[in-house]
Amino acid sequence: MYEKNVERIEQLVQEQNQWRSITINLIASENVLSRRARSVMGSDFCHRYAEGHPGERYYQGTEKIDEIETRVNQHLKALFGCRHIEVRPISGTVANDAVFSRYIHHGDVVIVNSTSGGGHISHHRLGSVGKYTENIINFPLTKDGYHIDIKETINILEKVPVKVMILGKSLYLFPDPVKELAPVCKELGIVLIYDAAHILGLIAGKRFPDPLKQGAHLVTASTHKTFFGSQRGVVLSNMKDSEWAMIDKGAFPGSSSNHHLDTLVSLAISTYEFLEYGEEYADQVVKNAKVLAQALDEAGFKVEAREFGYTETHQIAVNVMELGGGDEVARILKDNNIILNMNLLPFDPLERVSNPSGIRIGVQEMTRVGMKEKEMKQIAAFFKRCLVLGEYIGEDAKEFRKQYQIIHFSFDSDYLELRDKERALAVSK
Repeated sequence: MYEKNVERIEQLVQEQNQWRSITINLIASENVLSRRARSVMGSDFCHRYAEGHPGERYYQGTEKIDEIETRVNQHLKALFGCRHIEVRPISGTVANDAVFSRYIHHGDVVIVNSTSGGGHISHHRLGSVGKYTENIINFPLTKDGYHIDIKETINILEKVPVKVMILGKSLYLFPDPVKELAPVCKELGIVLIYDAAHILGLIAGKRFPDPLKQGAHLVTASTHKTFFGSQRGVVLSNMKDSEWAMIDKGAFPGSSSNHHLDTLVSLAISTYEFLEYGEEYADQVVKNAKVLAQALDEAGFKVEAREFGYTETHQIAVNVMELGGGDEVARILKDNNIILNMNLLPFDPLERVSNPSGIRIGVQEMTRVGMKEKEMKQIAAFFKRCLVLGEYIGEDAKEFRKQYQIIHFSFDSDYLELRDKERALAVSK
C-alpha cells in the first residue's frame, strides 16, 4: 500500500545526491565526508546501543564499538593536546547543553555574543542557555562589529556578577580575545566556555588560536564544519578529574542516552584523515577565504571587515542590502546552483532577521573537493555575473563544479592516486 511512498523517498535521496554534487556549496556550517568515512555508515552499528563508557556499558555486545570509541578518544586527545575529551554528544548544541546544564543555574548572569554580533542561537534565550537562566547579556563590540571591546567588557565584568562567559560565534571572522579575558575570568571566578563549532578544524590544523591553551575552561564544538567529520559534538578540557566528572554526567545521562554509534564510527575515520592532512587542509581553507573575499571586493561587493583583512577563518561576510538583502540574494544564488545562507550583520536590528543585510560564505567544503585560489576567483566572477550583471549562470556553475568530485585530504583511493601523481610530477620537475 505504501511502497510508492518508499520509492518517492528513494527518488528524493537520489535527486539530492546528484544535485548537491554539482552545486557550489558555500554554507559555512557544512562539509563533506570522504567516501571511506561514508562507507562505514549504515553498518550494524546503526541498530545498536552503547550507554556508558567503553568497558563499563549498560548493554552487552559492545566490544567492537568499545575499541572504536577508545581509539577516537585517544587520537582526538592527541590531536588537540587536551587532558579530557567527551565524544558522546550527538551534535554541537547537545555538547553545549551538556556543559551549560552543569554550570548555569536559575538567575545566573551569562555574557554571550549577541545574535547580530554572530552569536549562536544555543547561547541565547530561545536556545540552550535560556533553559537555565534569563539573565543573558551581550558583549560590547568595537565600532566595526566584528571584535569584542575588551576594555568595556572588563568594565562590565568588574561591575556585574557574571557567572559564565561564552565565547565563539556562528558568524566568525576573527578570534575572540580569550587570552585577554581568561585571567580576568579566573580572578573573578567566571567559567569561560568557548564554543568552537565553526573553527574546530582550524584549531586542529594549527591555523587558529587554541582556546584551551589561552585559558578557556572548556571547549565545545561540532565535528562537521571546518572539522570534516560526521555530524556530532565534542567537549574538550584540561580541568581536574574531579571537575570533569560533572561534564561526564552532563553528557550521559544529562543530554544523551545512546550516542548514535553509526556516526561515531565515521568520525573515527575522519579523525585519522585530519591527523594526516589537517594542517595542510586548514591552511588552504584560510587562504581560500582570504582570496575569495578580496576577489569579491574587487568585483564591487561590500565585503565586511576589509580594514582587518576580511577574515581569519573559513568565513566571509558580505553586505548585500543594496542588492535586495540576504534572503533575496541567497535565493537568487540558489537558483543559479550556488548555495549559501542569509545572515544578520553586526548592528542589524533583530526584526530584519527574515531578510538581513548580509550573506555568510564558507569555503571549507569547496576546499575539500580540491578548489584553491584560482577557483575562488572564478566563484567571485560567478557572483558578479549573477548578482550584478543579472546573468543566469546556473549551467556554468554546474559545469565548473563537475570538475571537482574527488574528496581531497582523505584516504579515498582516487585522492591517493591523484596525490601520488602530483608528487611524482613535482619530483620530475
